[in-house]
Amino acid sequence: MEKQFRYDFQTAVVETDKGLVHGYEYDGMSIFKGIPYARSKRFHDPEPVEPWDGLREATGYGYVCPLLDEERLDSSLGAPHRIGVQNENCQNLNVWTPACDDKKRPVMVWLHGGAFSGGSSIEQVAYEGENLCKHGQIVFVSINHRLNVLGYCDLSEFGEEYKNSGNAGTSDMVAALQWIHRNIAAFGGDPGNVTIFGQSGGGMKVTALLQTPAADGLYHKGIIMSGVQGGALFDCVGSGRQMGELMMESLGVKTAKELEEAPYQDLVRAFKDMRYQLRPQKINSGETPCRNAFYLGDPLEVPFRKETIDIPILVGSTFSEFSGFGVMGYDRKKITDQEAQKAIEEKFGKALADEAIPLFRQAYPERNLIDLLGMDYMFRDYTFSYLERRCGYNSCTWDYIFNLDGPMYGGQLPPHCADIPFVFHNTELVPSTQEAGVTERVEKEIFDTVMAFVKTGNPNNPSIPQWKHDSPEEFNTMVFDRKTGVRTNFDRKLVKALSREFLDGMVDGILKGMARKPE
Repeated sequence: MEKQFRYDFQTAVVETDKGLVHGYEYDGMSIFKGIPYARSKRFHDPEPVEPWDGLREATGYGYVCPLLDEERLDSSLGAPHRIGVQNENCQNLNVWTPACDDKKRPVMVWLHGGAFSGGSSIEQVAYEGENLCKHGQIVFVSINHRLNVLGYCDLSEFGEEYKNSGNAGTSDMVAALQWIHRNIAAFGGDPGNVTIFGQSGGGMKVTALLQTPAADGLYHKGIIMSGVQGGALFDCVGSGRQMGELMMESLGVKTAKELEEAPYQDLVRAFKDMRYQLRPQKINSGETPCRNAFYLGDPLEVPFRKETIDIPILVGSTFSEFSGFGVMGYDRKKITDQEAQKAIEEKFGKALADEAIPLFRQAYPERNLIDLLGMDYMFRDYTFSYLERRCGYNSCTWDYIFNLDGPMYGGQLPPHCADIPFVFHNTELVPSTQEAGVTERVEKEIFDTVMAFVKTGNPNNPSIPQWKHDSPEEFNTMVFDRKTGVRTNFDRKLVKALSREFLDGMVDGILKGMARKPE
């Protein structure tokens, strides 16, 4: 069936609380791009946008937040990327909907990856909302917000007007959710059924919003994809005075107001110089949420808030995340178990290898033994800590692992971001996902699971085996693979063994990388 396009002055026109917005129709979906949900001055809380007269065009993506480093046009076969136009006036969102009517469809709000310092709502091609909206019959919203020094620079000790500058980016997310609450019904969405979801840094943002009282009541479920992190991405705690003073010294100024007015590239240079000095000492150096009255802290370090403890959460990761390089140089199809065991002993030492190998065989009997060298344990270990704390309070926490190898390099362990096209029903946009007879089936299993969760708060559906929620005694992990199924407590001992030996060193390495000396 041919896809139909329509754009005229009677099509895709919606009245928001600030004025009329004008989108377009494509393939049965109404699409709106670049709608402003707030405005702000640098380091200040977001403010309402001014109302406008007439139709406001919403047919092109809005500005994305300026980044700390210049983007590169590298190969991105595994996760095809796009580059947006950068500008500090980046508080905008995009909406896909089956119809602008009164049907009150479930709403999904995408929080993009890139930690709290990079990325955008359009960065990955797989972030497109058309298929998610069409196949799921939901309303999809993606947002841009402030990042890095613009979003998480704590200048609270330099004046009341900067009291929440260390969480400006999260304040933007709250403002976007407030806009959705006020306006999404006009786009055919239900403000009483909103799911926030994100991958990597986007998953961290879901966790941050759960710990942010100002967001209460604006969402009702959460999906965290490869986004439970600690250590390298700890909260900013303690005074931000040194951060501000070092940046002022670097720029040759004396007040926060002068930082507010400095050219962005000069501000970035000062920020990087400060970070190089403070981050290795774990002194407040920005780029992550600042623990205060607005944001109460990461639940790996402080208690979950009782107000959000019964929010259904689906949390997971991929088999290898960033660890897949561990098997580079080995022919996974030809290597013998004896050769694999020798390589594992060389990497881990004989004592840990003797402990880990039988645990790996039991957890992943379908995998080649050499895959142990490419298995993620950092994300999974932090996820365990999150699950252990949260599922003891409720019966609405589920976890998964994306375990499907991709066809690149003749068979690639599933890396960070590998599950995104499946969740969005966008594998057709990512050629490196395609494997005949496999991709379409696994996409359906994952997509149907996400849709069931979004619509009911429970991920069970006919496409997957029966799935019980997690408890402190039983982690019932859905393993999405060529043969998808539930495995109970299958990898806890294995992950704990590896993380016990290597996690601290890995985190230290990440910290050093994040605090590298600016050029």
